Amino acid sequence: MGDIQNGVVTDIASVVHNCKEAIRLAAHEAELQPTQMVMGIAGEFVKGATSTIKYKRDEHDAKINLSELRNIVHKLQWRAFAEVRKQLSEETGYPEIDVKLVNTAIVDVKIDGYKVTNPLGFQGKEVQMSIFNSFAPLVHFSALQSIADELELDLLSIISEPYALSRCLDFEDGGSMSAIFIDVGGGTTDIAVVSNGSVVGTKMYAIGGRTFTKRLAVELNISFQEAEKLKISYTADKLEQKSKKIISDIIKDDTEIWIEGVILALSEFKDLDVLPSKILLCGGGTHLPEIKDALNNTKWYKKLHFARTPQASFIHPNDLGNIIDETKKVKDQQDITPLALVNLGIDLAGDETVIQKALRKVIGIMKV
Repeated sequence: MGDIQNGVVTDIASVVHNCKEAIRLAAHEAELQPTQMVMGIAGEFVKGATSTIKYKRDEHDAKINLSELRNIVHKLQWRAFAEVRKQLSEETGYPEIDVKLVNTAIVDVKIDGYKVTNPLGFQGKEVQMSIFNSFAPLVHFSALQSIADELELDLLSIISEPYALSRCLDFEDGGSMSAIFIDVGGGTTDIAVVSNGSVVGTKMYAIGGRTFTKRLAVELNISFQEAEKLKISYTADKLEQKSKKIISDIIKDDTEIWIEGVILALSEFKDLDVLPSKILLCGGGTHLPEIKDALNNTKWYKKLHFARTPQASFIHPNDLGNIIDETKKVKDQQDITPLALVNLGIDLAGDETVIQKALRKVIGIMKV
């Protein structure tokens, strides 16, 4: 308790201790010792957006070679980087110099309008790339790097958690899925919008499961720990009807505030003609029935540009086809975010694609 506030680490030593203990237990169960890791980052100061940028080629009859590909990636990434960093600086009030690039990925490449996975060898007049960049304030980022150093594992990447979520079902529909991912964690709600398989952007705000616990503690005049136990009993349907009614009424008030946060976050996706009507939920906070009920049974969406009435459903661990759980312990939506990080970790631990390699070299040169 108290080691993390609104997704920001406040006690590095304690977080390191808990991570080491969790790794020890997992390594014992898996009967293997990890050497590499990926870290998830979330919180209201982590911002992510996809910039779609076009590059006109001088010699459109020539085939794209490695040198030209690196040049294209370099130019486009600098433009994307400047765009998103300026936006984050304006939103948070942090000077641009104190904003750190967390992770970057090329989510889509088109040559003269045709989608390609590897541009090498293609001819064409125009290369269009969609590049996702995620940023966090330097103080937040450096705390995670300190934790990584203490854990003494090879850090493959620090990954924006909503971005990881948005990629976890990437194999569906040939990668053309459109959906809104909502992860209600302990301290924050993270939202990622995906359109036709590409991440449009990520938003976060500081209302999570603990907000509801605090409200119960205040209204019922009990300790935070007691309120948390009561909330868990309520979500597990272990309370008598009268108690359930009292808790439900208290939680409903805060759910109305939570849904206003969803509306505000989604209203910032002005570049999309219509918002995806599929809403996918995960995170421990979504065990509260009021969350899904509010999304499915109120008219909150009227203020936004949806073409159809949105429908919310849970992501289940077996929806992530790339991951096989041999422990049989991964059962519900609470485990989806770590699984999404595993999903990206598998990619990062494997061989890099030509375009990933080019992007990594560009980021190394940029030193951002």
